[in-house]
Formats: sequence, structure tokens, C-alpha cells
Amino acid sequence: MTTPTPAHIPLIRLYQNWLREQRGLSFGSYRALWEWSVTDLDAFWQSIWDYFALQSPTPHTAVLGRNVMPGAPWFPGAQVNYAQQVLRHVDAAHAAGQPALISDDETGRARELSWPELRRQVASLALHLQAQGVQPGDRVAAYMPNVPETIVAFLATVSIGAVWSVCAPDMGTNAVLDRFSQIEPTVLIAADGVTWAGRDIDRSAVLHELRAKLPSVRHVIVLHHPAASESIADSADWASATARNDAKISAFEPLWLPFDHPLWIVYSSGTTGLPKPIVHPHGGMVLVALASGLHMDIGGSYQPNNFGERFHWYSSTGWVMWNCQVAGLLSGTTGVIFDGSPGGPRDAPDWTTLWRFAARHGVTFMGSGAAFFAGCAKAGVDLATSGDLSRVRALGSTGSPLSAEVQQWGTDQFARIARTPAQRDIWWFNISGGTDFAGAFIGGSRELPQQAGVMQCRMLGAAVEAWNEAGEPVLGQVGELVCTQPIPSMPLRFWNDPGHARYRASYFEMYPPGHGRKPGGGDLDASAGSVWRHGDWLRVGDENGQGEWCVIYGRSDATINRHGLRMGTSEIYSAVEGMAEVLDSMVVDLEYLGRDSYMPLFVVLRPGAALDDSLKKRINDAIRQSLSPRFMPDDIFQVPEIPRTLSGKKQELPIKKLLLGQPIEKVVNQEAMANPGSLAWYVAFAASRLGRGS
Repeated sequence: MTTPTPAHIPLIRLYQNWLREQRGLSFGSYRALWEWSVTDLDAFWQSIWDYFALQSPTPHTAVLGRNVMPGAPWFPGAQVNYAQQVLRHVDAAHAAGQPALISDDETGRARELSWPELRRQVASLALHLQAQGVQPGDRVAAYMPNVPETIVAFLATVSIGAVWSVCAPDMGTNAVLDRFSQIEPTVLIAADGVTWAGRDIDRSAVLHELRAKLPSVRHVIVLHHPAASESIADSADWASATARNDAKISAFEPLWLPFDHPLWIVYSSGTTGLPKPIVHPHGGMVLVALASGLHMDIGGSYQPNNFGERFHWYSSTGWVMWNCQVAGLLSGTTGVIFDGSPGGPRDAPDWTTLWRFAARHGVTFMGSGAAFFAGCAKAGVDLATSGDLSRVRALGSTGSPLSAEVQQWGTDQFARIARTPAQRDIWWFNISGGTDFAGAFIGGSRELPQQAGVMQCRMLGAAVEAWNEAGEPVLGQVGELVCTQPIPSMPLRFWNDPGHARYRASYFEMYPPGHGRKPGGGDLDASAGSVWRHGDWLRVGDENGQGEWCVIYGRSDATINRHGLRMGTSEIYSAVEGMAEVLDSMVVDLEYLGRDSYMPLFVVLRPGAALDDSLKKRINDAIRQSLSPRFMPDDIFQVPEIPRTLSGKKQELPIKKLLLGQPIEKVVNQEAMANPGSLAWYVAFAASRLGRGS
């Protein structure tokens, strides 16, 4: 365990200095700072508003109008606009010589977009949308890859009060329609082709189908790609829609909107039924993203001694981490984005692709899914051969638990190539949160110790606890992850959800009003509303409840329950995937309604490795030694792939339901998967196991 030596003053330290000087508040530990942030909500969130000098033409009459979940009213009376907060940094960031966006793709087409050009394109597209009759509250849907044009489209949309929603072009047509048909967009902005994993892919036929099956769409804007084989009739060209440069462009200003005006609609990665269309507010997203920046140490205009920050978090536009990437612009930080496969072409995998991209563009904060870092470690990537990574000072990971072994691999790699003190013990910003509130519950701080395989702390403003079955907070024990106080970025609602029935069922039914204890002690008042249950297993502190460290043990609805002893799947994966022969794994427990537990383990092996009796024994030994003999699988099977969602999460629950006898079409939406072809093996296995033939 080591304490990092920062190369500059961390933003969270600058904030605490400000609290002492401006508020007379001083905290002797991070725990004390966190406890203040979740018990004095008015003071904490007002301090975030003031520290980041948020603007409103009208004053707010309160910080938190009423402490209740769901439906807490934040900053009533205030007016904000996400795009306004981004564009207010144009002059300062441009004067400092920093671009707004740097982009690259698989073809090597590197581009820079200056802050003034970002403002011009946003204004041009916003005026174009207004000319088509787009009004505040109208939905604008995008079918776009991770390119600068998508960010321009988002900012233009929300600048005029329209509501943004995006799906990535790697999603199947039906999956896109499942999302967009619920929100009835008036405008569709779409790319007619993409490049992915070394291949140019024509998407023009998809656009035709989307247009035909979305009758609410009145206007289409197309970003053209060389792979497109058909034109889209009666559509506007992206270049034309963003070409304007006249007096109206100079005079354009984003509309001031109520704090809780809808900003975007994002979608849950639900495995069955229609995806949940989650609505988040302008003000809440601005406030929470800036507060998260304290933890991420992404300061931009608010951290002049480090104005050269270049922030990258690899993501597709369909994952909430794209929203996190865009949020860097809220502080005037340069965003560095990559469009394409992080592992290179499928027929010639190259796990140095993203590292070479980071070296090429001087990335300072490099984030990705945990699966990417695991892939690099398994492939034996040598970062010394990936270019000049001397500017990288932080690594971010999310999407699934990052194993201690993989984190140590990355730390060792940077220790070997270190050119600065910060790189000798590279800082890992491991986070856990969700699309549900477009934020993080658990994250890190540059001022706290690091320990491989765990997260450093609960985020400021996030009243997160681990609860036992009695609804009591526990330290040093695994429990349900709950949030007992509202956060400004919690959903306003689900779109088209009468009476908020789906919203309440998703997060608030397990712990109804008055259930549980307040942070710091005391019963929750029934008038305070419900408690947010997130669906993860969490441990806070070490085995003795000491320290700020947090560990996520996987989804609580995919828990392994062997003979009354529960275990999160991530601990099994850590033991199994630490073996050199195992590239990936998945385990499910088929205990259900009193049936005996049957727990198969599925493994993807390194090319050339064979699942013989010797390897099976070593897998079992690894689980026995790391966990307990109770969690040794009943059977081990070699499989071609582990099924994953588009955001990289293992699909444990759908496979569990499949093996319990439910039909595949009822348990998973294949068009919302990263690798739907992987299901064929499991379907055949389920049929054989259930005695229905092969």
C-alpha cells in the first residue's frame, strides 16, 4: 500500500482550501469531509455551486426544496443550461492554447476542434434545429459514433432546450427502435456508416428503417461515411447544417432553463423488456459532474496550474461513460476521443491501439472499462513499446470490478516506463456508479492511499452504505449498496412512466419510506421517502471496518449462494482469471425456489490451452485457496466467448435464466449485446441440460 505523490495540487485539495478560507470549514480526514457532505446537503451542494461559480439569471430559493426520494426538488428558482456552462470557457481555454476536442480513429484521421470553432458549430446547428421548428422539450435522437460531430450535436440540442438521446451505431436496428420509439423524437441525427475493428460498415439501410419506423421524426441530418451505399431522401447534410457563420452565430446564446429541465434520456442495460428510458436534469448533471471532477482531478479552467489536462475515457456513445467524457468540457478541459475498437482489428488483435493513441495525443487521464485493462494484461502488452506515455498521470477504470492482479500489472508497467514521480506509482481512479444516475457512488481521491483491487472512497455527496438484511449499515462486511440521501443527478423520472411506477420499482421498493438508519446514526423519518437500492454487493472498509476503501462484489441479483453462504461473482473471477491460461470466465448459480444449487463455471482459454483434468484441478485449487471450498464449481466448461452487454458487463443473469428453462428471446435482447453470436453455445448447452435435445 502506498500513498501517491501528486505532481501538482489536487483539485480536491484546492476545494478544501477554499472551504477553509470562504466557509471556515476544516476537516481532519476524508471521512469527516464525506460525512459533512452527506449530512449537511444544503451546505455541501451550495459550496459546489459557489466553488465552480455556476451562473443563473434568477436566484434559487433553496438548495434542496424537500429531502425526499424520489422527486427531491433541487435549486428551485435557478436557471441553468449544460451548454452554457461548457461554452463559458471558450475564451479562457482558447487563450491558454488548449483545443476543445482532439479526436482520432482507426484510419488515423486525427483532428482538433478549437473552442471558438466548437462554439460556432454548436450555434450553427442550434439555429438550424430551431429553423426546423424544434422547441424546448422536443426530443432529438442520434445514431452516431464517438466523433466530435456527436458532441456538437448534443450541445446544440440541449442549448435550445431540446432533449438529447443517443444510440451507438454498433447496436442492432430493433434495439435502437426499442429505445427511440418510446421517446418519439422529432429529429434524427445519424451517421450512414462507421469503421469498426478494421472494417467499413454501411449503415444506410438502418437509417432507412429507422426513419420508416419512427413516424414522429420530421427532420433527418446525415453525417456521411464513405461506406454508405444509399442516400437518405429529404435529409440535411451535416456539413451544411453546421456551416453557418454570420452575425446570428455571434449573437447566439443558450437558453436559460429551469434547473430540473430534462437534459437527456439514457437507457438501462436491462436484459428483458423494453429498456428503461431514464431522464436526467440539466442542473443536476452539471452540478454532479463538476463535483465528480474534484475526485477525478479534472480541473480545466478551475485548475489554472494544470490547464493542459487532456482527458480521455474510452467509450461508445451508447455507454454512460461517453456522457462522462463530454462532462470534462464543463470545466474547460480538453476532451480526447477515439472512434473504433480498442483492441484493433478482429483478425489481427492489437491491444496497444489505445495506448498508442494516448501517446500520440498527450493524454493525461486515460480511462476505460476494466475489461480493456484485463485484455492488455492477458495479452502481455509492453507499454514501453507503445510510444511516449510520459504525460499519463492517472488511469480510470469502471464497468466491472478491476482485479488486484490487473491493477498491479498496470502499476508495474508504469513503474518501468516512469518519467515523472507521479508515474512511479500511477494513480488509479477506479469507480462504480451507473447509467441510472449518470454518476459514481464510489471513486477515488489523489490524497488517499491506494490499494490494488479496491476503490479508495465513497464520493462526496453520495450517502452510500452497505446494508445487512435487517437494513442496518455495516462496515467491513458485504451488504446491499444503498444510498440514503438524494443526489441532484438522480432521475427526474422515466419517460412515459405513469405514476412513476417503473421508476419506484427499479430502485425504491426494497426499502420503503422510514426503513433503515441515517448516515451517522438515527432512524430515517418516514416522511423522508424511500432509500435507493442500487443492486450491487458492497463492502466499506477493511475486514475490521477501518479505512475508506470500498469493494464491489458484483450484482446482488447474480449472487452465488452456496449452502447459505453468499459470495459476489467478482471474487471468483479474480481467482480464476488470475491464471495465465484463463482469458475470461463466467459463473452462475442455479439455486432457485428450493432447488439444490448447481454452479457451472464457463471459461475462455488462451489459444493452445486445453481444459484437461490438470487445469480443472488448478482452477478449483485457486478458488479453494482464494475463497472457500464451498465455491468450487460443480462443473467447468470451455466456451468460445463470455456473453457481454455493449458496455462490457458479463450477462450472468440472462444465462442463469436460460439454464433454468426460460427461452432465449425472453431473457436477453441480442441486439443490445456486444457479441450476440456467443449465445449459440449456451442455448445448445441449456437444451442438452434440460433434456430437450441438442
